Amino acid sequence: MRGRTSDRAKVVALAAGLAGLLMAGAAQAASYEFVPAPQADLNRVYRVDKATGEVISCQYGLQENTIGTTLCFGPGEGAGPQAPSEYSLVASRHLREAGVFRVNQRTGAMSICYVLDDAVVCTPQGNAGSVAPAAKP
Repeated sequence: MRGRTSDRAKVVALAAGLAGLLMAGAAQAASYEFVPAPQADLNRVYRVDKATGEVISCQYGLQENTIGTTLCFGPGEGAGPQAPSEYSLVASRHLREAGVFRVNQRTGAMSICYVLDDAVVCTPQGNAGSVAPAAKP
């Protein structure tokens, strides 16, 4: 009887280990989030790395004698990796807004990200409890 209990414990431990590996793999596979720009006449999609907060953007572009091209804008000022956390993107409902909000799910801090020239830029993160930088006279 003691041998059966030990075998069952081993099987349960093995199953738990496999479940943990599968869940870790699923979490790793879901490391990006995608959100379209809210602007009604803009075919742009933003991507955030959910662990680092790095933001990029891609959109469709016309190119002569082709079916088109995918134009992507890499991270510029403020859009690169941030402190490790859980990040997501939120699009406003403003039909003329081309940017999105990057939200730190753990702290509640937000920044606005948009394409400027040929890169994605993001404002410094702000939070309702944080002190905004003083305006220079």
